[in-house]
Amino acid sequence: MQFSSTSTHRSPPKLLTLVLLSGLSALSMNLFLPSLPFMAAYFEADYKVMQLSIALYLLINAVLQILIGPIADKAGRRPVLLWGLVLFLLATLGCIYAPNVETFLAFRMGQAVIVVGIVLSRAAVRDMYDQDQAASMIGYVTMGMAVVPMIGPAIGGILEESFGWKANFWLPFGLAAFALALTYHDFGETSAKSGKTLIQQFREYPELLTSPRFWGYSLSSALSSGAFFAYLGGAPFIGTEIFGLTAAEVGIYFGAPAVGYFFGNFISGRYSVRYGVNRMVRWGCWLNAIGVALSAVLFLAGLGSALSFFGFMTFVGLGNGMSIPNATAGSLSVRPHLAATASGLSGAIMLGGGAALSALAGAMLTNETGAMPLLWLMLATSVLAIVAISSVIWRERQLGI
Repeated sequence: MQFSSTSTHRSPPKLLTLVLLSGLSALSMNLFLPSLPFMAAYFEADYKVMQLSIALYLLINAVLQILIGPIADKAGRRPVLLWGLVLFLLATLGCIYAPNVETFLAFRMGQAVIVVGIVLSRAAVRDMYDQDQAASMIGYVTMGMAVVPMIGPAIGGILEESFGWKANFWLPFGLAAFALALTYHDFGETSAKSGKTLIQQFREYPELLTSPRFWGYSLSSALSSGAFFAYLGGAPFIGTEIFGLTAAEVGIYFGAPAVGYFFGNFISGRYSVRYGVNRMVRWGCWLNAIGVALSAVLFLAGLGSALSFFGFMTFVGLGNGMSIPNATAGSLSVRPHLAATASGLSGAIMLGGGAALSALAGAMLTNETGAMPLLWLMLATSVLAIVAISSVIWRERQLGI
């Protein structure tokens, strides 16, 4: 099989194709979360081992984000996307037919290749439009992505109760097969090959890694989203084991941060130009921390419930929707000529930190501890995010920029 960027495949992709590619990556991360406790029973594995299916997935995502950009610059967007979708289909079949938890986790890590959808759909937008129009188009793609995690766990819970956990892997398999066909026919090559070797492109990383502003923006994004990734690792256990919710109920409650994230994205698109990147990041980080703090206060007072726990997570999503897009824009502006490199590196920092926090959250929770260890972890990362963006603002004031 040869996936070529030549012949008739030169027309730029439609917005629907880009949204599907981005959404499929988001769906693959969280669709099966309501099934985690039941999958642990199926594989006769401890929940903490099963929870590694999130942490390892995020870790491989982080590594791939560093590699995909340079590879796609060298080989082109189209062939990398097509091969990524084929590998995802094979990995998903491996997850469905895995005989034990070790095999499942190995194929689950392979599923992370679907991150090509997010990375290269955004790259294609940058290829096709000038800066202002690209920002607008990426906003549409991002808002489309927000809808997927909003409804994904709810669908996953219903599929779990109706057909069992494997249905939560057959659905992305079917969607990926459709995305492969659509990409093959609609996604024409959008970028000329860079002409650089991979080594030449990787040599540009130190220029970013020595920039305090890049680290400030990247860490504020990573730590702000870290609260959400910790939530990913711990919330299914809390919903099922602490509050006794069914898989379908966990799925419905679980989407609370995505609702906030959708509106946070809208606020970013509407007001970022007016108030500036730094203010939007700081306000987003504060909303994130306030939501977690209010939830913790209720639990400490003995008033915590499923409704309060998941309800206040809406603030986490709202804050992330304001902080992440603006912090990302800030990190890309540090060295404009290295924008693509900065995008991959910043994303890798965010997902690498997310993988660690997700694993830590799953390891900390037991029936005896309740929800508080997760809330303390989320609060700590939220406060550190405020410190990170505050350091950027302080430094700019000191330097008069």
